[in-house]
Amino acid sequence: MLYQALRQLALLDAAEGFDTEVDPLHAEVQRRIFRDAFEQSAKPHLLLDPRKGLHIVDMNTSYEKATFTSAAKVAGNRMFDIFPDNPSDDEADGVSNLFASLRKATQKGVPDVMAIQRYDVRDATGTFVTKFWKPMNTPIFDPEGRLIYLLHEVEDVTEAMRKKTNAIAPESKDCPP
Repeated sequence: MLYQALRQLALLDAAEGFDTEVDPLHAEVQRRIFRDAFEQSAKPHLLLDPRKGLHIVDMNTSYEKATFTSAAKVAGNRMFDIFPDNPSDDEADGVSNLFASLRKATQKGVPDVMAIQRYDVRDATGTFVTKFWKPMNTPIFDPEGRLIYLLHEVEDVTEAMRKKTNAIAPESKDCPP
């Protein structure tokens, strides 16, 4: 029940966004400046509008592949509508932890590196797939110091977590009674 309450609070707060004035012209100029680096990066990146609703501005190809999504289909949508917590997992805390990190990065004005986070994503059929991520959230400011974007970068560490889990808890047939 605690996880559900934290999730609901994060969703309510995300709907309000962060207190920032965005100059659309500066935001577009800044987006174009780092567009090539953003798009060519092997690391998955998602760009968010920090204002009311936390809408997805763009994502690179690496992010599309890692999350089974398409920028063309999700740009303009609210982050947590596209990437909700897995409804089958009562202890899912991805939404609340991600929002807390975005808030922290926004308030402090510096990148926030999160601990490894389980955050399941939907595949092409809509089925939630277990994923583990190493996320970092970075505020992006215009020349006047106004927050214009939040850059969400992730590293998919799912395979490493599976190997670690298998090393710690081998299959029962290999374990003594």
